[in-house]
Amino acid sequence: MRRAARAGEGLRRHRRWLFALVVVVLLAEMAVAMVTTAVKQTPTIDEPVYVGTAVVYVQQHSLRYNPEHPPLGKLLIASGTAFADPHLDRAFVGDQTELGRHLLYESGNDPWRLMLWARLPVIVLTLLFGLVVLAFARDLAGPVGGLVALGLYAFSPDIIAHGSLATLDVPAAGFLLTSVWLLWRARRRPGRCLPLAGGALGAAVATKMSVLPAVPVLLLLVVLSVCHARRTHNPGPRGRMRLLLLGVAAASLVALVSTAVVWATYLAVDPQLRWAGPENLPVTHGLRALVVDRLPFPEPYRDGMRIQFGFENMAWGGFLFGRHYHGSLWYYLPTALLIKTPLGMLVLWLTGVVATVTVPRLRSAAPYVLVPTVVLLAAAMTGSRDLGVRYALFMPMFLAVAAAGVAVFRRRSAHIASAALILFVAVSSLRTYPYYLPYSNEAFGGPARSHLRLHDSNVDWGQDLGRLATRLRQRYPDEKIWLVYKGSGVPSFYGIDASDPRKVPPSEVHGLLVVSDSSIAKADDRLAMLINTSARIDEVGHSITIYRRATRVHGTLEAKWPQRAEVPDTRSPT
Repeated sequence: MRRAARAGEGLRRHRRWLFALVVVVLLAEMAVAMVTTAVKQTPTIDEPVYVGTAVVYVQQHSLRYNPEHPPLGKLLIASGTAFADPHLDRAFVGDQTELGRHLLYESGNDPWRLMLWARLPVIVLTLLFGLVVLAFARDLAGPVGGLVALGLYAFSPDIIAHGSLATLDVPAAGFLLTSVWLLWRARRRPGRCLPLAGGALGAAVATKMSVLPAVPVLLLLVVLSVCHARRTHNPGPRGRMRLLLLGVAAASLVALVSTAVVWATYLAVDPQLRWAGPENLPVTHGLRALVVDRLPFPEPYRDGMRIQFGFENMAWGGFLFGRHYHGSLWYYLPTALLIKTPLGMLVLWLTGVVATVTVPRLRSAAPYVLVPTVVLLAAAMTGSRDLGVRYALFMPMFLAVAAAGVAVFRRRSAHIASAALILFVAVSSLRTYPYYLPYSNEAFGGPARSHLRLHDSNVDWGQDLGRLATRLRQRYPDEKIWLVYKGSGVPSFYGIDASDPRKVPPSEVHGLLVVSDSSIAKADDRLAMLINTSARIDEVGHSITIYRRATRVHGTLEAKWPQRAEVPDTRSPT
């Protein structure tokens, strides 16, 4: 008996070590992918604004920049930039876009080093959120389910792409997931977990306002968790009312803690909370005005909400399946997710959702895992900005947890199929390295063809300017360069001496025509004509296309290469 007990204990210890080894390997792979991607990418469109604002927070304790987003995410970025010791002229005057450009390219700082330090805190947070995914899924479906969820998370191209950038999307979604996980655990230990859940919820709200639609859902989950934790057999009407009141009191506590976190982040920037609202602040009306005026948050937060509502009232441009349109499409985000999610991941998401809803032991988790996901997706689908799946990064986090449900199926064939699908996801993700931002799955042609169907942060967010400089220097030295670049980088800093082809007559544009794929997607008649009379000869990072433009012969223009007929759908300005 003792020998059998020792053998059983040894087997359990072996399984624990094997489990820990797999977790370390998955997170190490993810860390390598994110760090090496961060090292090679130039600043994306939003990053300089956040980095510049973060430096102002630390050095000047001012809230005047980027009020449309709360401070916490930028304070996290500042924890990295502090190691780069950035210099910023206190006398600088300009808007937040000019601030980022001034800090990176005009103040004597090394933008490569500064951006890497700014991105590292987000990378670390992304890895920590992977542990939350693992723990949440393990609570639901055991160790195997935890590894399934972590595998999907660690190989998610969208999580890797945005987790390696100094932006706010991954931190906001990760803090929200952490809060939901703690609420799930509060079903057993409410006294310990509910204050922590309130802190995590406050961190999410203090990072990005897009999580606000989920707040009422999480407060209802507080009530559900407390009622489950304090339930008794046959409580009767009075007992049920007592449970409900206890749940409402707990939800009030969670709301109070989260509100305190929001206030703390603003006070951490400026203890005196000095604030002068920006000029031309949008005016809100109706229900929006009622919500903004009643929220117990600092005035800068509420003004930031007014700015966000102002953005929602604007008409933005979108691009989907080769069509450039104005306004928004309600089905844009589901379609973009279908394109940019690995096929095996889609299958496991769907299977996990079905398991969560139908399997008795998982059904109680459905309100926690699925309801916040549905509410946030519905809110994002009604937004006016069709600019990328980054507005729905909560999907690969929450649905990775849901996918853990496949582990409860006892059939060996189900386990083999799940392992094969995860392997398929891993191969698809590794094949796109290091170009995670323009990833699309095999059904849509892979990252090389993403620009035919999507634009902006789905494909080309300005991340490949440094790679472009290297390509031009190595393959096309001493050639005339005409550049249409969509991004925040300064081409001349990277050694690109280029002119804008839209500012001269078309007859003068000859040599290399280099165009960001987002600019191709939204090309006006003039740029479309230049592209149509050029030949595509190269591409950089699946986000920038290089053409050769016609040369002068006896005062006329003679095309030396065939026209770009193979991708006509990217040239339409409509």
